[in-house]
Amino acid sequence: MKLGIVMDPIESINFKKDSTLAMMLEAQSREYQLFYITPDSLYINERGAFAIAKLINVKNDPTGWFDFKEEIQIRLSELDVIFMRQDPPFNSNFIYNTYVLESAEKEGVLVVNKPESLRDCNEKVFATEFPECCTPFLVTSNSDLLKSFIEDHRDTVIKPLDGMGGSSIFRLRNSDPNLNVILETITESFTTKVMIQTFIPEIVDGDKRILLINGKPMNAAVARVPAEGELRGNLAAGASAVARSLTEKDLWICEQVGPRLKDLGLVLVGLDIIGDYLTEINVTSPTCFREYESLCDIDVAFNFLEAVEGLLK
Repeated sequence: MKLGIVMDPIESINFKKDSTLAMMLEAQSREYQLFYITPDSLYINERGAFAIAKLINVKNDPTGWFDFKEEIQIRLSELDVIFMRQDPPFNSNFIYNTYVLESAEKEGVLVVNKPESLRDCNEKVFATEFPECCTPFLVTSNSDLLKSFIEDHRDTVIKPLDGMGGSSIFRLRNSDPNLNVILETITESFTTKVMIQTFIPEIVDGDKRILLINGKPMNAAVARVPAEGELRGNLAAGASAVARSLTEKDLWICEQVGPRLKDLGLVLVGLDIIGDYLTEINVTSPTCFREYESLCDIDVAFNFLEAVEGLLK
């Protein structure tokens, strides 16, 4: 089996936490041939979709987790499957890479997640397709609408639509003396749309990440509990990870969202749930494989590769 992995530089990953490395280790244990592809090496010409790739061997070793073999120019249609694991920001270059991968898809390659759906499903806005699962929200760049929302709900959280890892997330109260400057900054002087939601106090118990494969959830969640004095339940922002059982409301939210994910070819997705509310649907490069294995005794990489092989068949 030939597997292409589009990912950011492998030498810069966090060995202990990286989910893409977990995928690669599992694939290699199944005797897949691994082709490492950086986002800037994808291209199209008159003959089709290509990449400048490196054959790679991965190791479960914190002192050195990969060895490159030869570098080759490969037509993407020579691969059986491609994992698109480029991290946000979701910018023009990310979109352009989905065009290249979509070209490969048309030539018969399975691309996970589906390139068209990666473009269509913004991780913040996609959650708004399921308003019954969400706390009150607003997506806008309009100053009056934002201030009215804050006035009505009094305690809110505002964030950019293209961020990751908890970057540029603010808690805003209607009495905040910095309200105007925060709104001006995050909206780039009210020219860029943002998402604002009511603050969910249950964040103190953690921001639950539930991984779904083919629309079905793992049978536990990893809760990212904010550090003391922090708002953000993101591991990149210093949160600590703990295991959580799925509640009835968690399962209900998964039932609402799961079929839509499967229809869109979103094989691997991470739902973010705070308290009883869906806050984000992560589709670009969902993480927490390592945390699921160490805290919940769930081998997500194994389950993921099993699902991929089922799709290939």
